[in-house]
Amino acid sequence: MSGKDKLVIFDTTLRDGEQSPGASMTADEKMRVAKALERLRVDVIEAGFAIASQGDFESVKAIAEAIKDSTVCSLSRAKDADIDRAAEALKNANSARIHTFLATSPIHMQHKLRMTPDEVVEQAVRSVKRARNYVDDVEFSCEDAGRSEVDFMCRIIEAVIDAGATTINIPDTVGYAMPRQYGETIRTLIERVPNSDKAIFSVHCHNDLGLAVANSLDAVANGARQVECTINGLGERAGNASLEEIVMAVRTRSDFFAVETGINTEEIVPASRLVSSVTGFPVQPNKAIVGANAFAHESGIHQDGVIKHRETYEIMKAEDVGWKTNRMVLGKLSGRNAFRQRLDELGISLGSEQELNEAFTRFKDLADKKSEIFDEDIQALVSDAKKFAEAERCNLVSLAVGSQTGETPICNIVVSVDGDEKTASAEGAGPVDATFKAIEQIADSGSVLELYSVNAITSGTDSQGEVTVRLEKGGRIVNGHGSDIDIVVASAKAYLDALNHLYSDVKENPQHGV
Repeated sequence: MSGKDKLVIFDTTLRDGEQSPGASMTADEKMRVAKALERLRVDVIEAGFAIASQGDFESVKAIAEAIKDSTVCSLSRAKDADIDRAAEALKNANSARIHTFLATSPIHMQHKLRMTPDEVVEQAVRSVKRARNYVDDVEFSCEDAGRSEVDFMCRIIEAVIDAGATTINIPDTVGYAMPRQYGETIRTLIERVPNSDKAIFSVHCHNDLGLAVANSLDAVANGARQVECTINGLGERAGNASLEEIVMAVRTRSDFFAVETGINTEEIVPASRLVSSVTGFPVQPNKAIVGANAFAHESGIHQDGVIKHRETYEIMKAEDVGWKTNRMVLGKLSGRNAFRQRLDELGISLGSEQELNEAFTRFKDLADKKSEIFDEDIQALVSDAKKFAEAERCNLVSLAVGSQTGETPICNIVVSVDGDEKTASAEGAGPVDATFKAIEQIADSGSVLELYSVNAITSGTDSQGEVTVRLEKGGRIVNGHGSDIDIVVASAKAYLDALNHLYSDVKENPQHGV
């Protein structure tokens, strides 16, 4: 690090990112993402909302025990029970933070909290003091700060810093702020709060107007020294500020920003791919930094310029963020040790020898069908192996689809439901439509198909297709994922995976904030 200020990178992919409809992750997937964030050298990992459910509590607890190089944080409302639960989940962490929040905007205080400003300040102070009884690192957030009155924020911030808060977060919860306005708000708060020098000021921007990154960077230019962000900009509604964009903007424009991060930027692309894989949210090709076209040049003028001197059209090196052209090629002649080594390099830990065997068997089957296995293929194989090991309620046994010009496509399918094989046949507008109708004949789930998305995992006609299916039933939204060289088989796997999520216990979450 140089003489510049440290910009703390606070990643909330596992908490705010998971609040995206259909983006919920299993405990194993959360751990894989947490390990990727640790390799990325993220300063703070917000692992979840410990009181939201027993599953969230167990995930926060497991991550807190496993992560050694990053601070692990749990969100909590400004309530005693929330804070106590967060502290319990974090008690074995090498470095722990409790992040508590309370709304400060007039509209939230009046209509949601139904509390007076005096009552809000009193509760905020009480909650911060309670959190400080457990940990030294306490963050307080003024929920809906973007629509809060500056005078009131000055009052409550001064009070919670006196109570022991070490980080003060000024979130633009609804994505309402404009960059210059937001930056000026941060500067004003730092200047007007008498004890502002005793805390780090943080920002957490939502992307409803597409300004999350711009607002965050303007805040940094005006004194904020922590940015809360997510991989790929994942998050509820239009998402959050993208970690990769914040980090690379600060690094690339070091002439403009008086800060630097400790992020290992070469882990950005691997982290992006992992989050995309486990959530089923594909990264758009033109996404900054991590999109497939981010460093691609088609224009002849651009190509000529890059060939002559890279910096004519590239302000960053692709290798600096993790894009690599050289990789160990895995194929049908590769052995178990090479496969295991690649898993280790990707940061994938399989819990048992059985899971490794299942993944390796699927790897060999795939290698018989395509000439080269890529990292993305391995990520998909591991996900499939874990699903198989978990013995889910619905599993695909066999599938036969008939489709030809002028004829109505038909699907004949056999699905194992709780160990019993059931058969169905259905026609549809296309082979995938027929397959879904045949599955529904067996499942009779009553769900509504909200999304069907296909993404080629790698290039080439022998690429695996990765399918995401989103189902809705009674207000509950779930994602299912499936991958296979045969896109219809991948679609069937994805639909069955979504049904398995629907059949699982409903996870109830309290209303999230910030």
